[in-house]
Parts: sequence; structure tokens; C-alpha cells
Amino acid sequence: MTRRAGIVLVYGAVVVASATGARYPADWWLENLVVFVAAAGVALAWRRGFVFSDRSLVLIALLGALHAYGAHYTYSETPLGNALRDAFGLGRNPYDRFVHLAFGLLLATPLRELALRAVGARGAWSYVLPLAGALAISATYELTESWAARLAAPELGTAYLGTQGDEWDAQKDMSAALAGVSLALAGTALAGRLARRTRRT
Repeated sequence: MTRRAGIVLVYGAVVVASATGARYPADWWLENLVVFVAAAGVALAWRRGFVFSDRSLVLIALLGALHAYGAHYTYSETPLGNALRDAFGLGRNPYDRFVHLAFGLLLATPLRELALRAVGARGAWSYVLPLAGALAISATYELTESWAARLAAPELGTAYLGTQGDEWDAQKDMSAALAGVSLALAGTALAGRLARRTRRT
């Protein structure tokens, strides 16, 4: 078995475990609609010759695992989020914010790899495109959430959207994603600059 096949199998097992005994089965399916579409896109790109590096695949799978945990309980009811809320005296379960931050942190590398290899971006564009891509995906996800909740299962809207009474929830989620991708890309740029300086010396 190749390393990439192993990554796919492990992630598949996590998704199955997430579905097993999910607190709200209908919500689990809603939570994963976008994930399944994204997985199909990665698989299609793979068949057409574009394969992410092992590092990028691990980062994507890790993000998927974080999402699977949230989908199992619904984001607003995850035990980890409740523990963080109680430990820090927060007014809400913060797991959704954590995952949106992780979205930016973990997808920065795959998106930059896509920009470099598929688009041929160089210089500043190899950072601008991943940043714009992360924001576009984040906004698309928030819009898709609202459409799915209203059209597919309005009665699950509150549990699915996980707003927890915050009218600015979607904007804060996108801000967390922006912070994550900005930090990751800044770290990548700094590491590259230090590496070039080391080579010159």
C-alpha cells in the first residue's frame, strides 16, 4: 500500500466513525455535503494527473478529521468545545471558530501547491492566490450552509448552522479562516526567506 492510499483509508475510517452513532444523523449528512463534493473534486483531479503531495494530503485529511468530529456531535455541542468554553469562561462553544482557523492554517499549503503547480503562480501571486482561494472557499461554505439549511431541512437550521445566537457568526468564521491562512502563508514566506539566506551564507 502506498502512503497516499494509506492517508485516504485512514481518513475514510474517520468519516465512517463520525457517521456511526452521530448525535443528529440528518445533520451529519448536511454537514458533509460540501465535504463529499470537495473529496470528489480531489479524486477527479487525481484521475486527471494532478496529485497533491503527501504533506498536502495529510493536511487536508487532518482538516477533514476535525470536521468529522464536529459533524458527529454538531459543532455547537462538541465535548471538546464545551470543555474549552467552561475552562476559559466563554459564552459559547468555540469549536466552530477553532475549525475555521484550522481551515486557513491547514489549507494554505495545499492551495499554494495548487497555485504553483496548476496555475504556475510565482512571486507574490503564489501567496495572493491561496489567500483569495481560502476566502472564496470559506464564503462559499457559509453560503452553502445557509442554502442547505433553508431548502433541505429548515427544522435543522439552528443545529446545522451552529450560530449559537450570534448574528455575526458567518463573518467571524470567515475572519478566523482569513487569520489562519494569513498566518500560514506568512510562516511559509518567512521560512523561504530564511532558507534562501542560509543558502547564500
